[in-house]
Amino acid sequence: MATQFQRTSTSERYFAALAVAERRAMHSFFDQHIIEDKRLGYFALDEGDYNALPTHLAARVVHTVHGAMLDEF
Repeated sequence: MATQFQRTSTSERYFAALAVAERRAMHSFFDQHIIEDKRLGYFALDEGDYNALPTHLAARVVHTVHGAMLDEF
C-alpha cells in the first residue's frame, strides 16, 4: 500500500512553528524559540523545558517570541 504525504514548503513549516510559538507565549513566562532543523524543517521550543538552552539548540534559533505572562504580582 502506498502512502502519500502532503509536501509542505519550508516557509509553510516556519509559519506553522511561529503560530505555535505565538500561542504558547501568550500563556507562558518563558520565551518560545523557533528552531531550524534539517529533518523537521522548523519547530517551536519552550525555553522553560531546559535550565539553559543547550548550545547545539541555541545556535539554530531563527526567531524568538517572548513569553507574555508577567510575574509582577
